[in-house]
Amino acid sequence: MAFLPAPLRGVIASLLLALNTVACCIPLFVVTLFKLCLPFPAARRLSDWLMSHIQETWISNNGLWIRLLGRTRWQVSGLEKLDYQHSYLVTSNHQSWVDIIVLQYLLNRKIRPLKFFLKQELIWVPVIGLAWWALGFPFMKRYSKAYLAKHPEKRGKDLETTRRTCARFRDNPVSIFNFAEGTRFTPAKHAEQQSPFRHLLKPKAGGIAFVLDAMGEQLESIVNVTLHYPQGRPGFWTLLSGELNEVVAHIEEIRIPVQFIGKNYDQDEAYRREFQQWINTRWEEKDQLLDQLKT
Repeated sequence: MAFLPAPLRGVIASLLLALNTVACCIPLFVVTLFKLCLPFPAARRLSDWLMSHIQETWISNNGLWIRLLGRTRWQVSGLEKLDYQHSYLVTSNHQSWVDIIVLQYLLNRKIRPLKFFLKQELIWVPVIGLAWWALGFPFMKRYSKAYLAKHPEKRGKDLETTRRTCARFRDNPVSIFNFAEGTRFTPAKHAEQQSPFRHLLKPKAGGIAFVLDAMGEQLESIVNVTLHYPQGRPGFWTLLSGELNEVVAHIEEIRIPVQFIGKNYDQDEAYRREFQQWINTRWEEKDQLLDQLKT
């Protein structure tokens, strides 16, 4: 169907995405009710298994219309070392809303389905917000520095939420995802930050450190993904209309240094400085890789 006009492909893809979401959410919500009504270990394990496979089916179905309606060339390296039976912390540079669909497409059934940290307000997104909640995505309430100065009792609440969320994953492999930059790259944001990197925003080490604090011993490694779109940062319509011509993804598995596991990022200043430097070094390497990919 790649021969169809791009606007028509976009309309068809939008309909298929909506139908796929509804078709997968119905059984997801039924399983969620089953889990709530029968809060026993065996029922919970069965429910979690079913919900995980529903999420993977949703991703696989999206992959079908991506391949059907477009001619995307995928250049991917590093997938062969990943293992479905292990837990990972996954991070990536963030350029577009397309990144999330691309990452799910690439990693689906290679590792456990990605669970994102989401802003608390996103739980109110129709249908999909409830689906995120049912799948156990962690919702975070962020406080500004000014608010924390007036309400110091709120300090550390993010870490408490992270710990509670991660505690639910201790008995099963899981893939926790975090965009280290915290937001999508734009030239305006890059200039405002005065970022020392050519192609990246400054990484926020705290989100990754919180996960390592809460469940570092369970994690096999960090999966560090570098995404590059040779035709430029795509909009979501570019993907829907089948105009996403090429995606380059470099996947690197990084062992977690033992000195970074189980440390308190908020209260240990020496550890905080050391961990920030370690993350910045990884970002320098990612920036150099993007330099090579763009030439």
